[in-house]
Amino acid sequence: MRYNRGQPNSSELAVDHSNYFHYFTEIEEHYLRRRGTLLLLSTLDWALIETWKDTGVPLEAVLRGIDDAFDKHDQRPSKSRKVNSLTYCSQAVLAAAEDMKEAAAGASTEEKTEREPGFDASQIAAFLRANAEKLELAQLPERAGFKPGALAREEAASLREMAETIEQSGKLPRLEDLERRLTVVEEKLFAVLMAATPDDDLVKVRAEADRDIAPYRRNMTAAQVEQLHKQYVHKRLLERCGVPRLSLFYMH
Repeated sequence: MRYNRGQPNSSELAVDHSNYFHYFTEIEEHYLRRRGTLLLLSTLDWALIETWKDTGVPLEAVLRGIDDAFDKHDQRPSKSRKVNSLTYCSQAVLAAAEDMKEAAAGASTEEKTEREPGFDASQIAAFLRANAEKLELAQLPERAGFKPGALAREEAASLREMAETIEQSGKLPRLEDLERRLTVVEEKLFAVLMAATPDDDLVKVRAEADRDIAPYRRNMTAAQVEQLHKQYVHKRLLERCGVPRLSLFYMH
């Protein structure tokens, strides 16, 4: 994708949708490029990206907001303090999203939703199979009445069936429908994982989230903080158990 800093028109918005499922990779690469140094994104950063994705912030708005935030930072007389987190850009991203919303008021929804992303059926099938393998290897807690391991194996089989169906058809599936199915699977896994995880472990993860988010609370609304906290806990628990993210947004 080539990032344009001008006001978006309907054509640019359509190009943005063609990269819809590359959301995470595009943001990570753009942020690291603007920061100018190699730095792995933190759990908080990834949770923030997911919050933007889940609340419908367009990719173009995120990229524009990152640029705006870094441009203002670069104009400061003193640059002794580096940008160490993507949360530094959160206000600029939301402002860019509002600007785009106004500019795109007359854009054609049909034109945007009919375009296909830049990958094919074989890539999606491979992604589903790889996640099925990871699910079977995941180290999941067990608790009376809750069996995450059994559910993980069941859903791994479901992912393989999806992959086989896609390969047999040889056609790119309707991605919105597939994404909804994957979201349902992941939500079921997360729900049973939350129920099976010891209370002390959950308290620790929530404390980590509170600590990491605290320095940036003043730059976000209460609703944004709540959503970010939820995504942080979600991501941390899945990471701890080796459960993969199933969304097509995580295809690289």
